[in-house]
Amino acid sequence: MQVQNQVIEALLKPEAYPQDPGKIGMIQTHISFVFITKSFVYKVKKAVNFGFLDFSTLEKRRFFCEKELELNRRLCPDIYLEVTSINKEDTIRINGSGEIIEYALKMKRLPQEKIMSLLLKENRVGKETIDEIAAIVADFHSKAQTNAEISQYGSLKIVKTNWDENFLQTQKYINQTIPQTEFQFIQNRVNNFMDNNEVLFKARIAGNRIRDCHGDLHSGNIFITDKICIFDAIEFNDRFRYSDVAADVAFLAMDLDFQQRIDISNYFIERYLVYSKDQQLNQLLDFYKCYRAYVRGKVISFKLDDPNITSQEKEVATKEANAYFQLALEYAQNL
Repeated sequence: MQVQNQVIEALLKPEAYPQDPGKIGMIQTHISFVFITKSFVYKVKKAVNFGFLDFSTLEKRRFFCEKELELNRRLCPDIYLEVTSINKEDTIRINGSGEIIEYALKMKRLPQEKIMSLLLKENRVGKETIDEIAAIVADFHSKAQTNAEISQYGSLKIVKTNWDENFLQTQKYINQTIPQTEFQFIQNRVNNFMDNNEVLFKARIAGNRIRDCHGDLHSGNIFITDKICIFDAIEFNDRFRYSDVAADVAFLAMDLDFQQRIDISNYFIERYLVYSKDQQLNQLLDFYKCYRAYVRGKVISFKLDDPNITSQEKEVATKEANAYFQLALEYAQNL
């Protein structure tokens, strides 16, 4: 981490950049440092290993930078530009001379105020835009890779394993973020659905509906400018992307439902069905919406165990997690 700390310090100064960066901003996620300059964004992966994600060595960070570039060029070829080296000789510079000590993914900067989640709050997302997003997603899914290995991720065995993991990991939050009765209701409905629909899951595999999808398709990952850019597909773990296209579609639909935009959510599905001609999707939509809402509730519940989060933030997290579990319950009632 010591070398990374030097890199972070250096990238906050203009002389580290090959062009005038203007004012430099930096935001952190739990896995990245993101440097925002006048025209470009540079994303540096943190040297961390969470098991499901391993960026612990320089070589692994280079590999996943290149993978992120390749995967995201599928939907945003003009935005994802290149993987750049960060070198150290006398000073630390991007694409400099001397030893390579880090890598960054270079992207074109887009206006933050054009993120779909913000535009939704301002009521600035119309049906025309939703129609365009549906067309882009359907086209993307039709071209996304599929093969025998990827198809297995749509099998009942793996889908059931994912759900079992969800239920196991949320047991400690019962009566904190999810009431016991709701937990048991969702678990029973989901398990019954899987037990009764083996033929449907097999048909999805046979129909090549299990693809190398986006994996994180929600309104916070969509820029709406003169062109629509769906960005930040998951690169760090293939099993988070390999899924039924219905699970990808359900993520955005659930996200829109959660934001009280059921009108837009329904229209998105309606138009996606027109473009994809996926006759079976509606039979799986509530199942995968339930999955997406439940996972959000689970992940937000994890904050209750984070020692770095204040009691006030934990209170907010409890309410938010509960709201996602409530939404999962609504979907489970339809199964």
